[in-house]
Amino acid sequence: MELMAVEIRRLDDDTGQDPAYRVLVDRLWPRGVRRDSLRLDTWFKELAPSDALRQWYGHDPSRWEAFRARYRAELEQEPARSLLEGLARRAARETVLLLSSARDRDHNQAVVLKELIDERFARQEGRPSDPPLQ
Repeated sequence: MELMAVEIRRLDDDTGQDPAYRVLVDRLWPRGVRRDSLRLDTWFKELAPSDALRQWYGHDPSRWEAFRARYRAELEQEPARSLLEGLARRAARETVLLLSSARDRDHNQAVVLKELIDERFARQEGRPSDPPLQ
């Protein structure tokens, strides 16, 4: 079975038109967005960085590598670990779309989540995956 896809999209860029399993991965509900205005399948705030980590990081790209390492460690704890495993299994069947309101498209929690889902899928399939970046 081949990985369908894990995509990342900013909330502002999502039209909700293409078929995908849509997951909001922000801990806080996006400011100024009505709950009924988004097409979401689920909101996994448990997959978002902890408040302490999010505040420490402050979307400062110079802290990106340290953020990634700390966030990956958080994601090894329950319930995040089980949710991540479930998303990896779902990505084998359909496209999973990770939605976030982060402005920086290259340095946010969805990027780390996609890396981990891709790694877990490769492990489940018995395929070698790239070693995690620390």
